[in-house]
Amino acid sequence: MTGDQVRREHGPDPARDPVGERPKSLADIRDAYEGYADWIARFEWLDRLFTGRHRRRRFGDAAGRVLDVACGTGTNFRYLPDGIDLVGIDISPAMLERAADELDRLPLDGRLQQMDAQALDFDDDSFDTVISALSTCTFPDPVAALNEMARVCEPDGRVLLVEHGRSDNELLARYQEWRADAKYAQAGCRVTQEPPEIADRADLDVEAVETAQFGRLTTIEATPE
Repeated sequence: MTGDQVRREHGPDPARDPVGERPKSLADIRDAYEGYADWIARFEWLDRLFTGRHRRRRFGDAAGRVLDVACGTGTNFRYLPDGIDLVGIDISPAMLERAADELDRLPLDGRLQQMDAQALDFDDDSFDTVISALSTCTFPDPVAALNEMARVCEPDGRVLLVEHGRSDNELLARYQEWRADAKYAQAGCRVTQEPPEIADRADLDVEAVETAQFGRLTTIEATPE
């Protein structure tokens, strides 16, 4: 691949990992986003400005029964096509309240549930499409969460991701590294993660990887192994 379709060939440097010896628990992540739900909803317009076209490009052709993992305030919903059967899950009740408001504003059939992405309460092969955005950075075990997405996806279905991580621009990467500890302590977010490397470790066959914003944003299309 060339240009924006470049897979990073190196994994994360353990020395830069802000998790270190103080990983956050699922309860820590839930509590953090309970407090941030209002703030995230208020500034969702800014997220749309920077990631909206990438979400639309990756999620715009989702089909059938669709699971949105870690749906947050429902930011992805507006980029999904009409006619799908949507299920959104998140660990935070406060986030789900705002996602419900967003779902009510859109012509989508769907329902929302509080659930741990690392232990999805769905049968194998339950969904035609599984999507998730800006989420692997906060899962205590991102590979476990991706394995669950693969498990509940139909064998001929797709797992679609929009993620952020370490920039391939050295100046931006240095700034991310400088902020990594504070960002993780504040919101459990690993800003220097490598999304393609995480996807490669999961039960997924990665079909396409695209990067944007100096490598800071990565979109992935995969199928269950």
